[in-house]
Amino acid sequence: MHRRTRTRTSLLLSAGLLAAAPLLTACGGEAHPGAAALVDGDRIEVSSLQGQVRDVRNAQAKSPQGDQAISGTGQMGRAKLHSMIFGRVVERAAADAGVTASRKEIQQARDAAVGQAQGADKLEAMLLQRGIAPDQIEQAVRQEILLNKIAVANGANLADPAGQQKVTQILAEASKSLKIDVNPRYGDWDDAKIGLVEHRAPWINQKTKDSEAQAAQDAGAQPAPEPAP
Repeated sequence: MHRRTRTRTSLLLSAGLLAAAPLLTACGGEAHPGAAALVDGDRIEVSSLQGQVRDVRNAQAKSPQGDQAISGTGQMGRAKLHSMIFGRVVERAAADAGVTASRKEIQQARDAAVGQAQGADKLEAMLLQRGIAPDQIEQAVRQEILLNKIAVANGANLADPAGQQKVTQILAEASKSLKIDVNPRYGDWDDAKIGLVEHRAPWINQKTKDSEAQAAQDAGAQPAPEPAP
């Protein structure tokens, strides 16, 4: 039996765990019409992604600090896609570890977070600053519980750098097994970093390799000896 894990407000606000994606400019063409990404063959529809973004923006617009929240969350589309994919990775790692999160555990963890934030309204306001709408909190809490259980199941402590590295490696392996393919307009998915990175078209990669090869060749070239007098 795994030890009971407790979701803390500090964890809920963690950019690393709750997928604050690198806010790079999306580029590239439409390689996946209608899909933002493919994860283990399943589509994450652009419409679903847009719905998540809309929920956050609507909630931010209604909040007293709406302008601040909106300006502080940058390119919400990329951030939300990162979050949606990262959630699938956590689910796969949890399945591999044989751990789950019950509704009772989720409710207890959420209640604890509300208590530490000194109220549900304050918790919602804090998470909204991180791009998490009120109706997305339950999923965020579930993800936190699973991350803690994954760590415990693998003998890792998330409060320790070595434990964090171990869990990162576990998530990277889960990510690789899902064969994640992202629509280039949102970037590329890096399994090792477990996150979105800027898309690089194949011709750019080839040009970079050619430039590196030429630089190596130039660096290794020796000047011709001067003729003897």
